Amino acid sequence: MAAPVAESAEPSAPTRKKRQWRPWLLRLAVAAASGFVFYLAFAPRDLWWLAPLGFAGLGLALRGRRFRGGLGYGFAFGLGLYLPLLFWLQDFLGRGFGPAPWVALSAALAAYLGLAAALCTVVARLPGAPVWMAAVIIASETPRSWWPFGGFPWGRVAFSQPEGAFTPLASIGGAPLTGFAVVLAGFGLAALLAQAARRDWRALRLPVIATLVPVVAGLALWPTIGTGTQAGSRTVATVQGNAPDVGLDLINESATLRANHLAQSEVLGAAIRSGSVPTPDLIVWPETATDLTTTDPVLDQMVRDLGIPTLIGARYREPGQRTRNTEFVWDPATGRGEHYTKQELVPFAEFVPARSIARWFTPFVDDTGDMQAGSTPAVLDIAGTRVAVPICYEIAYDYVSRGAVNDGAQLIVLPTNNAWYGHSEMTYQQLAMARLRAVEHGRAVVVSATSGVSALVEPDGTVTQSTSQFTAASLVGDVPLRTQATLSDRLGASTEYGLVGAALAAILAGLVLRVRARATSTTATRAE
Repeated sequence: MAAPVAESAEPSAPTRKKRQWRPWLLRLAVAAASGFVFYLAFAPRDLWWLAPLGFAGLGLALRGRRFRGGLGYGFAFGLGLYLPLLFWLQDFLGRGFGPAPWVALSAALAAYLGLAAALCTVVARLPGAPVWMAAVIIASETPRSWWPFGGFPWGRVAFSQPEGAFTPLASIGGAPLTGFAVVLAGFGLAALLAQAARRDWRALRLPVIATLVPVVAGLALWPTIGTGTQAGSRTVATVQGNAPDVGLDLINESATLRANHLAQSEVLGAAIRSGSVPTPDLIVWPETATDLTTTDPVLDQMVRDLGIPTLIGARYREPGQRTRNTEFVWDPATGRGEHYTKQELVPFAEFVPARSIARWFTPFVDDTGDMQAGSTPAVLDIAGTRVAVPICYEIAYDYVSRGAVNDGAQLIVLPTNNAWYGHSEMTYQQLAMARLRAVEHGRAVVVSATSGVSALVEPDGTVTQSTSQFTAASLVGDVPLRTQATLSDRLGASTEYGLVGAALAAILAGLVLRVRARATSTTATRAE
């Protein structure tokens, strides 16, 4: 009888290929799922602790990978985050343009995270790798906040932290330091899990430190967050006139917006006269609640009847000039006074770059000209108070509120128009930014929205009053005035640029280490 043929120990080619792809697909799934976990940390959910867990998942997916793999896994992580985070764009543009603008913007932002994750693989072999990887991730937020077309800082890591263990760090280093702490804790946890799985107990010290120190530091800082009055207080009222939930068609409803806010101002005035609410020192209308040219007798009369200084948000246009998104001080005795014009205009909405390409994505190309951006600090004097007035989208930019506070602002007022975005998460995401800014600058924040959510926010980020979406309502309440500058305001942009510098230095060191490793390997091969 013939001897049996021994089976080959080598798997067939199809089997080898299948085994090679399984880890790749698993890592891709982990990266995408981790991005979604990170998304769940954002408002309106109070799940801030999911943010470091999301980055822990990304850290595990990147472990042992090279540049190209990091690029893909980081991009998948970004899509897992931005596709659900920015779904409110469908309420804005989806009815006329389908998913193309939403998907395109999500992919563009995910590309930044893809590049950052790829660069994380460069620094991953340096001593203290979680520190340098976290610096690289946060450093990537700087260019995407400025380029292209003025950038789009929505979805920064820190904006997932309006409350929780990491929030107090905003008073020390603003949004950059808060975001760095979150990512460091996540990457530290990933390293801790990896070393524990290998039972390399001696290597656990640094991962434990990277995981715990950011949390402990944030918790230790909570008692230092000042909330008391330092220059008295002001009773502030918001006017939320409401708007029709019609998405893009809101562009044709300016007369309705104006009428609604005039009507709600009358309701507020009646409540003040009846004594059912305290008499405010200041009333705030939301962003672009009316169209305005050179004179407006109706607004003059409204403010005289109220007898209270009022901030009016308007689409303002002088003859022969471009339209501006402007906040005006309106005094009962002297009428319209000083104003602030929005500096950071929304690309493809308030101005349209690359019009021939933009025509594929936005309906505003042919019907709307570019707005005129402002150039002065976002600060106004009204009702004996110096007030910071970042307008809507500007709350996402560090320099706008910081510049106003450093210019003496005692209170932050955020006029906004979120009616374009329907019953979505957008307005809650913006409120979360305002809450973080309250802690960052040690100032109360008054959010006045056309259709909600309007809110009164304490300097520690606590929301004391808020409205619902798509209702006509007013808030009246006392807010403290504060003058003390936080360390974050004194340090300014140096925290952000320090992290960028650290990331660049780490990338350079990682590249040098790789070159030396390759040279050593080549020398050893030749010696053999």
